[in-house]
Amino acid sequence: MLVLPLMIKSSFALEILIRILLFAFIGTAWNLLGGYAKQLSLGHAAFFGLGAYTSTILEIKFGVSPWIGMFAGGFIGMLASLPMGWLCFRLKGPYFTISTIATANVLMLIFLKFRDFAWGAEGTTIPNLGHAPLMMQFETKTPYYYVVLGLLFSALVITAWIERSRVGYYLVALGEDEDAAEASGINVNKVKRNIFMISAFLTGLAGTFYTQYIYFIDPQTAFNFNISIEAALVSIVGGVGTLWGPVIGTMLLETTSALLQSWFGNSIGGIQLTIYSLILMAVILWRPTGIVGYFKEIYQRRSNAKGAQ
Repeated sequence: MLVLPLMIKSSFALEILIRILLFAFIGTAWNLLGGYAKQLSLGHAAFFGLGAYTSTILEIKFGVSPWIGMFAGGFIGMLASLPMGWLCFRLKGPYFTISTIATANVLMLIFLKFRDFAWGAEGTTIPNLGHAPLMMQFETKTPYYYVVLGLLFSALVITAWIERSRVGYYLVALGEDEDAAEASGINVNKVKRNIFMISAFLTGLAGTFYTQYIYFIDPQTAFNFNISIEAALVSIVGGVGTLWGPVIGTMLLETTSALLQSWFGNSIGGIQLTIYSLILMAVILWRPTGIVGYFKEIYQRRSNAKGAQ
């Protein structure tokens, strides 16, 4: 992955790679809560947007570098997860999911009204400074590739550490049966709150990167519901509650989406979403554990066969 941009000369191919890495990063952040703890959140666009707006406001109004604004945005997202979690975790199942959607939409409506402070519905462009690495602006796409690759690597390291820690076992326990986990002595509310904060922090970092990458921000872009959906889909297709599930799911879905859009464009209306939906339905119907889960099943069967021999 480190040498890949040096071998690829196509700007379009590099664009696809950056998008894959970005949504793999967002999916990995979502997977901590939605995969391991099985708390199906569709409101992660709230943290994405908060991270994007925090860094942008700090940069434009106060001249703060986006490198600093990125972590400030992640911190704001982490703080926002506390009241959101306090409200939403009182509900379970589909009611929890609906409540997370509602909170993200409320934030979008609030920023639509902040005309003086957050530019309202019109949004704003990020001042183009040319090649300014200290302000996270580069002349080519290659540096952006390495930035998002570093973000994904960090998220995978954090996930691997959590997965192998006591907290990881707590997450799996409450994901399987929350009442039984609480009865066995696990502080369910504390575990969910902590993992929600980590997931929100990472998603806030993604919001800053995306805004700096496209040089534009408005509420419809920052709090786009599709971001929440995409984060969940790549994890579901790849395999929820697994380390590499979101990465593999993103590679399949984003590559397919980009290639279909390149090949057909607007010539065949809806072909991109149709094939995208067929892949999703096929995975859910025949392999509900996702692609990683399928290979795990094959490995387990072979291991059992060797043990029997």
